[in-house]
Amino acid sequence: MSFSNNCKSDKIPGAIRGNATSGLCEKVCIQVEKVFDACMRQENLTDLSLTMTDVTPGLTEPYRFVSARSSSTQATVSDLVVTELPDAPCYARVSCTLTVPVQVNFVDAYGVQGSGSASITLTRDVIMHVSAPSVIPYSIQCTAGVVSPRGVYTSGNTFSVTACVTTILKVTMPVELLVPSYGYCYIPPCHDFTEQVCGGVSDLPLYPQEDGIEPRCPNQPRG
Repeated sequence: MSFSNNCKSDKIPGAIRGNATSGLCEKVCIQVEKVFDACMRQENLTDLSLTMTDVTPGLTEPYRFVSARSSSTQATVSDLVVTELPDAPCYARVSCTLTVPVQVNFVDAYGVQGSGSASITLTRDVIMHVSAPSVIPYSIQCTAGVVSPRGVYTSGNTFSVTACVTTILKVTMPVELLVPSYGYCYIPPCHDFTEQVCGGVSDLPLYPQEDGIEPRCPNQPRG
């Protein structure tokens, strides 16, 4: 069993049906990371240079590019400068450098598969909503995704690639929120996967059927 196929709908996550206030039993203080603002940018970068490190040893150049993909959902934020806007309270200019780790897959001159680590560096200069002054400071984080389906080998451990890049810049802060609750969640037991070798045979009827109607004898008159 799991959340997706459990019948105890009043104690598992899912769509609310009926009165949303029905079943509320307490106010709960939860510790979460609150997102005050977020903005997303999707771009197509061409002629992007990826220089690999930690390359699979023992391979022979030249390499042939296969694919590249971000190896983590979190980008490193550096060179961060937040400048509050005097004419817009709680808004600020956020400029920073983003470094996204990438894994590159390729094959060598003899068709042997290999991989290496690289990174993509991006700059951002945007306006975002920041929290009002408080004891607990906010932080600037970035979630990123990189997919590169096309690239060519240049020299050494370097490829020139075309990459589809998505970055989500966020203003976050760890907080304690008071939220309404339906009580503790019901955790159903796990449903173990078993390969049913005879499943297809066991599902067959013992004798042949015709659209769910018992077959008649060949010489049996109709009606």
